[in-house]
Amino acid sequence: MTPAIDIVNVSKIYRRYARRKQFATLKSALLKGSLVRDLQPDETFPALRGVSFQVPKGCTYGIIGRNGSGKSTLLKCVAGITRPSEGHIQVDGRISALIELGAGFHPEISGRENVFINGIMLGLSKREIARRFDEIVEFAELEAFIDAPVKTYSSGMYMRLGFAVAVHVDPDVLLVDEVLAVGDQGFTHKCLDKFADFRRRNKTILLVTHSLDLVEKFCDRALWLDQGKTRAEGDPRRSVASYIVDVERAEEQQLAKDEGTRVAQAVSEAPMVSPLLPEGPVELAEAPADMFRATEGRWGSREIEITAVSLVGPDGEPGHVFHTGESMEVRLKVRAHQPMRDFVFGFGLFNSDGVCCYGTNTNLEDLEASDIAGEGEVRFQIESLKLVEGTYKIDLAVHRMDGYPYDYHRLLYAFRVKSRTKDMGIYRVDHRWTFTKNIRFTAKPV
Repeated sequence: MTPAIDIVNVSKIYRRYARRKQFATLKSALLKGSLVRDLQPDETFPALRGVSFQVPKGCTYGIIGRNGSGKSTLLKCVAGITRPSEGHIQVDGRISALIELGAGFHPEISGRENVFINGIMLGLSKREIARRFDEIVEFAELEAFIDAPVKTYSSGMYMRLGFAVAVHVDPDVLLVDEVLAVGDQGFTHKCLDKFADFRRRNKTILLVTHSLDLVEKFCDRALWLDQGKTRAEGDPRRSVASYIVDVERAEEQQLAKDEGTRVAQAVSEAPMVSPLLPEGPVELAEAPADMFRATEGRWGSREIEITAVSLVGPDGEPGHVFHTGESMEVRLKVRAHQPMRDFVFGFGLFNSDGVCCYGTNTNLEDLEASDIAGEGEVRFQIESLKLVEGTYKIDLAVHRMDGYPYDYHRLLYAFRVKSRTKDMGIYRVDHRWTFTKNIRFTAKPV
């Protein structure tokens, strides 16, 4: 059976803009030879590199990837807006593309006139457009504005009208780029219902989106693009899972890099008080007056010093990305430069807005200090991270009973909590729902 879309070894190379070696005119460019082939590698940018896949008829096919991975370029090649530098694309049937917000709309004329112009461009006759016009306007929810110039429309109105025209020309293949992001929730549901109707009618949909839930729920197959190359293709759940792992790996590297910079800066800026002088200048070791307004940094006399910190996940490996419900252990390497008997270890957890989520210390938990000498390790164990998705920062401290700080690390260590459940707030309480027999729900497929 002939596929709806057949993409074979497609590459798209763009020229980088720079002052050197620019052609003055198209004629001079043609006389000097290829516009792309003769450029040096550092003068070109490969948006797509050898991408191949097929979309069967009636398939809803998702394309995922980071910004700049080539998703929109690929969709434009399929739509015929741009031509691939290499490779071949074959589309069987009428195409309707909703790729860029307001693409094909003339801002100076009315929505009514734009509907007719876009319909004709998509292959309909004037009579066919007139027959579907009221349905298009009703779907777009623009009855009161259809005769106003399109330049007066909001981004949401642009999107609604463009989507309404695209889906009502009855295409065989619908191309949709991340335009639903500007719609309100009610219209988004209407669009998803239209997708479901297209699937029932055996239409083909090629969808570029950052909504991984949408890909898992609606798509039959999915492609993960990364820097113009295919990283995974096939089952949408597997493609999404592979993509999530890669995103978390990149987040891990960035968080570790940012943490290293913060810690190094805090060390360089911290007041240096000799750890061998317990009666050293107290004013250099005092904490800020209002701890809840203090910025990140490090201070203290260093008589007892926190020499290293790591956040360890359930696999026993240090990391910065965790999932809701996982265990986490904060490990502190400490050094007492001389035997001490008065000391307290503290832990504080803050969200990205600086709100204190939780704080405790060994004294609050009735652990009475006895003695410390030399090097050792302190472990703060969290059995379950009952936090909603977000970025969190940690305070760590060792101080005297009266609050005099030996070593205070303020908001220097960050980690990210990931969750497929989009809760609100900070803390995810243990809970369950129960209902009487006359209230029914159907569980969503996992």
